[in-house]
Amino acid sequence: MSKLSSLEIVREADRAGTAVGAFNVILLEHAEAIIAGAQIAQLPVILQISQNAVTYHGALEPISLATLACATAATVPTSVHLDHAEDTELIRRALDLGYDSIMYDGSKLDFAENVKTSKEMAALAHSYGATIEVELGEIGGKDGVHAPGIRTKPADAKSFVAETGVDLLAVAVGSSHAMTSRDAQLDFDLIAEIHRAVPIPLVLHGSSGVNDPDLQSAVRAGMRKINIATHLNHIFTDAVRATLASNEKLVDPRKYISSARAEVTSEITRLLKLLNLE
Repeated sequence: MSKLSSLEIVREADRAGTAVGAFNVILLEHAEAIIAGAQIAQLPVILQISQNAVTYHGALEPISLATLACATAATVPTSVHLDHAEDTELIRRALDLGYDSIMYDGSKLDFAENVKTSKEMAALAHSYGATIEVELGEIGGKDGVHAPGIRTKPADAKSFVAETGVDLLAVAVGSSHAMTSRDAQLDFDLIAEIHRAVPIPLVLHGSSGVNDPDLQSAVRAGMRKINIATHLNHIFTDAVRATLASNEKLVDPRKYISSARAEVTSEITRLLKLLNLE
């Protein structure tokens, strides 16, 4: 059994000056591929299930119980994390189910309300012995928010952490969710400044839009948890398309999904080593 809290895993990376990869699970094959890749790399990993993925499956339990079972059987340290949850009842149910980590997303709220609700969610998570991650500054996505004026201010980050008691802090430093190109422009000086200002590990969301050298530069500047989803979905989908195109008579999903799972496994191994600065 290798299931650990995300905070334990990330703190170890923080001590080493490296980062942990956190990858989104949409289908069971994603969980299998992520763990297989981590086991090849012999590095810890965080499996993330988003509120959107729960909505897709129509219920929390099916994908969660399968992912938790995979994590328990893993031979490397593995955490299961609820990602971008705005529904507080969903957070409570996930904690009851056995999630060791949750991300409460109050980034759309004003600063005072984000502080208030994040503090409440931190108390709830800690009552279960679980890790809580929050977001300060809007990382956004399809609408492309990242103008410099809405990036996380180091002074705000310092006071936010002090007031809420959260464990991990996602900050807006130039990345954006759901990017299919890898040309995001990160502000490395800002990352380093926030890293110096707060006593807890930093999280980079929207990392699919960041190229390999810049991911490593972000780690060196102080990022300790790197969230990647869209990039892996691209690899998975490309592999499915290629397999189906090569055999138009293929109808067994195991035949084309297994190739996609294998491609994701390989990329997970590569990314984990990259984030470990190998």
